[in-house]
Amino acid sequence: MLSIQTVTDLIVEKAANQFGKAIVLIEPLGEGLIHRTYKVGYVTGETIVLQCINQHTFPQPENIIHNYRLIQNILQEGSTTGVKIPNLLLTLSGKLFWRDETDNFWRATEFIEGCYAPSLPRNREQAGMAAICFAEYVSALIEADISHFNIVIPSFHDLSYRYDQLEKAIASANIKRLMKSTHLIAELRQRHALVKFYLNMGLNSQFKQRLMHHDCKISNVLFNEETDKVVCPVDLDTTMPGYFFSDLGDLVRTMACTVDENSVQWEKIDVKRDLYKKILQGYSEVIQHVFTKNETDSLHHAGLMLIYMQSIRFLTDFLNNDIYYRTSYDEQNLNRALNQFILLEKLEEFLLGEYKYSPYQS
Repeated sequence: MLSIQTVTDLIVEKAANQFGKAIVLIEPLGEGLIHRTYKVGYVTGETIVLQCINQHTFPQPENIIHNYRLIQNILQEGSTTGVKIPNLLLTLSGKLFWRDETDNFWRATEFIEGCYAPSLPRNREQAGMAAICFAEYVSALIEADISHFNIVIPSFHDLSYRYDQLEKAIASANIKRLMKSTHLIAELRQRHALVKFYLNMGLNSQFKQRLMHHDCKISNVLFNEETDKVVCPVDLDTTMPGYFFSDLGDLVRTMACTVDENSVQWEKIDVKRDLYKKILQGYSEVIQHVFTKNETDSLHHAGLMLIYMQSIRFLTDFLNNDIYYRTSYDEQNLNRALNQFILLEKLEEFLLGEYKYSPYQS
């Protein structure tokens, strides 16, 4: 018998009742960094993933549903690609979402049994499989008309916009926070060439806007528990038009690093060279058939641009008094920004030494 004790529990149960009858199980699912997510089981044996969409991050959650339906239809029509995603489920009244009395937005997808989502790659082979998974996802959507898709987070990976946000934060920052950031600000400004590269992409027809996942990390890939093979990509809410660097850059930033973005062990921050090579190999083997020559020639830019952008975003938030990213101590966002900057430096050194590749050469 299900035991419901708090107001929150009651709301979750009420939402679960919209998608099925006779609940036998409700339990939190995943880390819940953005949405509140639950595994729900019914007496019929059906199990679903129930989510309350974070409307601070996604102020128009209907756009998520709209895009998901389009993606689902495209992948079903092109089923020979082999790319699957969890099906979007209807409420008992035949709707694709439900709003509760306090305007929380709820949706459900199928729960895929026998799977796990690792927080870090177990080995370089698994990292390569994750890269292939996301590349296949983009490849399967390559013919989609992007004009039919909604922008769920405006300017999400717009590097020029993020840089301008930093400059505005610098202009209005508290003097104490500004003084602590002086060296890092100078270093980020010295790498403005990456912003110019981004701006030039918009002027070059060989850099195309196409559907990208925009949140590529290994925890957004389901693996089969028995075979360790990829089942499907998940957390598709940020899928929207974007440029070539977004997905590969995220993979490099989150998987090819020795420590995560919260570490303050500066001397341990580095690039895992074998993982970088495996990620690039897996991604490029799939994507080279759909990307232009300019895009494939610029694949090494991807990690640089995403790491640079993340350092900018953390520093911007620190200068804005920590209004976006959750922190547990006063200078955490500054330390996160420094962490990402050191990773950027390490990647610059590695690319120059291994591939003779520099983003700052004219």
